[in-house]
Amino acid sequence: METVFAAAGGMEGMRRLAEAWHRRVLADEIVAHAFSHGFHPEHTERLAAYWAEALGGPAAYSDRYGDETSVVRMHSGNGEHAEMDRRAIDCFDLALGDVGIPCDGTLGRALHNYFAWATTVSMAQYHRSAEDVPDGMRILRWGWEGLSG
Repeated sequence: METVFAAAGGMEGMRRLAEAWHRRVLADEIVAHAFSHGFHPEHTERLAAYWAEALGGPAAYSDRYGDETSVVRMHSGNGEHAEMDRRAIDCFDLALGDVGIPCDGTLGRALHNYFAWATTVSMAQYHRSAEDVPDGMRILRWGWEGLSG
């Protein structure tokens, strides 16, 4: 069966989606706050590699940049931010449309569900301190039916 990664256009599809989402969040008055202290110059490339790996593609993120621990630590220790999370998900859904993926189709639903889970569960569980994030976490895989290991 084709992976979500492949159905979304492979690495090029992930790059396009990461670029579209990044444009959307920088234009959002609430979500842009997360980037107000700057961001890595290769943010969209790294994000695309992370999403690619999580959605069934190659281990590009783990091979080049780090593991799940490093990603979760970047997103931890900032307190709870449910409104920002909700708006980031809204930006993602709009970015899907920007790259031609209908939100109400099978692929759009799988991508939305992944991003919503990653935003509200995976990246949100250590809101008190980044030091609480355990070492050695691996990037979990997401398939058509959800979390797959």
